[in-house]
Amino acid sequence: MKILLVFDFDNTIINENSDTWIVQCAPEKKLPIELQDSYEKGFWTEFMGRVFKYLGDEGVSEDEMKRTVTSMPFTLGMVELLNFIRKNKDKFDCIIISDSNSVFIDWVLEATGFHDVFDKVFTNPAAFDSNGHLTVENYHAHSCNRCPKNLCKNAVLVEYIDKQSQQGVNYTRIVYIGDGGNDVCPVTFLKKSDIAMPRKGYTLQKTLSKMSQNLEPMESSVVVWSSGVEIISHLQFLIKE
Repeated sequence: MKILLVFDFDNTIINENSDTWIVQCAPEKKLPIELQDSYEKGFWTEFMGRVFKYLGDEGVSEDEMKRTVTSMPFTLGMVELLNFIRKNKDKFDCIIISDSNSVFIDWVLEATGFHDVFDKVFTNPAAFDSNGHLTVENYHAHSCNRCPKNLCKNAVLVEYIDKQSQQGVNYTRIVYIGDGGNDVCPVTFLKKSDIAMPRKGYTLQKTLSKMSQNLEPMESSVVVWSSGVEIISHLQFLIKE
């Protein structure tokens, strides 16, 4: 019986939002006002599709984008945490569920040599088309009204656990490590033995703290973190139990 570790990517593994970081590739490192204003709430992936088209039209190459994406810094203590997980892979399965895209996450994991730590990555599929433009699609269609149109992280998590269970893999507990508003949905479905680990000072932590003030019930325990090193000491405690 293993522990399942679920990671968000932006502002969790890396200390940036990869989608806003890529704007550094744009002329003068900014987007035209009309493009900025074209974002509609809940339709971020469609917006990023337009951003990538703009970058392609402006002649930004795949290499340039890759250099920019792989220059993003890791969050404090994250390298140590991923090395710790790698050393203890017999005790952990580890997945990413992210609103970023498959190309960006691949580039980062490849550049840093952490591909082997993760068993699966669930994110919006992206690819370069014949014109050399990056294109991105919604991860799936879902009916959850709490989540952005492209991805309900809870639906992904439930489906993954079900598939694993059908193959005889069951988890003693889930540890969910994230930061954003789109992590609220999966975290509220965690069970008593599970642990929600929101990043200190970010939307997920603020939302969970409001929920507890409003006495909205949550089964899992909540452990706030600022550095990956704090997560390590918590995981060490769990595997000793």
